[in-house]
Formats: sequence, structure tokens, C-alpha cells
Amino acid sequence: MPLMMQCGRFELNLERPLVMGILNVTPDSFSDGTGELSIQRAIERAYKMVEEGADMIDIGGESTRPGAEPVSLEEEIDRVLPVVQALQDTGVPLSVDTFKPQVMRAALASGADMINDINAFRAPGAIEAVVNSDCGLCLMHMQGEPRTMQLAPKYDDVVCEVTDFLTQRVEVLEQAGVAPQRVVLDPGFGFGKTVGQNYTMLRQLDTMQVKGYPWLLGLSRKSMLGHVVGREPRERVAASLAAALYGLEKGAHILRVHDVAETVDAVKVWRTIKDESFV
Repeated sequence: MPLMMQCGRFELNLERPLVMGILNVTPDSFSDGTGELSIQRAIERAYKMVEEGADMIDIGGESTRPGAEPVSLEEEIDRVLPVVQALQDTGVPLSVDTFKPQVMRAALASGADMINDINAFRAPGAIEAVVNSDCGLCLMHMQGEPRTMQLAPKYDDVVCEVTDFLTQRVEVLEQAGVAPQRVVLDPGFGFGKTVGQNYTMLRQLDTMQVKGYPWLLGLSRKSMLGHVVGREPRERVAASLAAALYGLEKGAHILRVHDVAETVDAVKVWRTIKDESFV
């Protein structure tokens, strides 16, 4: 039987790696030239990513990069909902990147197919916001919170501790009645980990399996790559592709990326190399 994922309006076959395009609906990503957020530019970017081959779009109204300042509930909803509503006809699942239960409810009511939660649905009311939906769920590991998580990450064994955390969260969702085929896991590269800990996790990803749940990896343009190549985020395309392909070798199923066209091409070549019937 193929590995399938229930994701709102869609049933996804994860036998082929999927590419999730990142759509950060924030003023620093989509300014209208005056420093204000342009929802229209964000929508145009989403359609461009679908044209480039994105299998999914991940929409976020609040930056979760290290040191990021929080955004109010109202501001996040005002950023995310118009985009979710405008992208209903793209033909791909729409994920919303949020840890706020109120945003989850509003996004699902507006047509979102997936909730991507860096807090692994630990906030009061988060599980209740999604349990009666068919939406896909991504559970991520994070030590601390975005504003301070990179100040002093500490683990005795990062691989065991992240695996144990995700196992516990999966069991909580299972007990709440969430069907396993709705869930993917994210080890949380860059979220409360040192550079070395990030590479240790990537190197040992195949040993971190949790009950056969699929992996979603967010490695694109991360500082762990910049640490090695010495380039600014927008110049880390090649580094991002190298990390993504290694992630696939270690068992990843969904790649969350900024550079969709390049990742789609790399995955196509990777799959062709693996396909022994291609002669």
C-alpha cells in the first residue's frame, strides 16, 4: 500500500517526495514599496510557486526565525485569511503556519487544508481546534520559543530527546482521536538547536523514526547552511538543495522550501537516479 496523507480536500501520495513552497505573508517578504504588506504580491508569488511545481503552499503570517518579535492575533489573521481565500483554486493543498488556536480555527473555516504548528499543538485549545477536521497536521519540535530559542540550546542527546518529544506528541494526538494519516513530523532544524545538533539530527534522521510517521523537513536557507558556506540566506540555494537531497536519502517525504523551481528539478533528477528502470 502506498504511503498516503489526508490533507483537507486532498489525499496525498507520499511515495513521491513533495515540495512545499514557503509563503511568508509579512511586510519584509512582500512590501508594496512603502514597507507595508502587499497581499496581492503574496498571492502572485503563490501562483508562481504552483507554476514552478510546488505540491503544497505553506502560508505564514508571523515570522518564527530566531529573535523574531510576536505578531498580534488580529494582525496574523488579517494577513493569512485573505491569502487562503484567494488561493482556493490553485489545485494544491494550502497549509497555514501558526501556533495560535484562534488562527487555526479561522484558517480552517476559510479553506485551509493543513496546519503547520511549530509548537506541536501544545497551546491550550490547539488540539480542539483541529481534531474534528480532515486537515493535515505537522508537529514540530522546538526548544524554547522563537524570540529566545537560539540563545543557549541544551540537550544531553538531541536525537533521543527530539524523538521522545515527537513520540509523546503523536500519542497525545492519537488519544484525542486524530487519525495517523493526517500527521507529519518535523524535527525542527534551527529551532532551539546548535549548528552541530542540527547536523547530527540530519545525519541520523533515519534512526529517529516515530511509529512510521512521515517527515517534513525545513532546511531551506537555514543558518546551519550559512555557517558552512558563509553566504547570506538568498545565496544559499545550492546549500539548501544539498541538504534537501540528503534529507530525502534519510527518509524525508515533504521538503519545505523557498526555492521551488530549483528544488523540483533537483528532486526529479534524484528520483531518476534512483529509478533503475530508467535505462
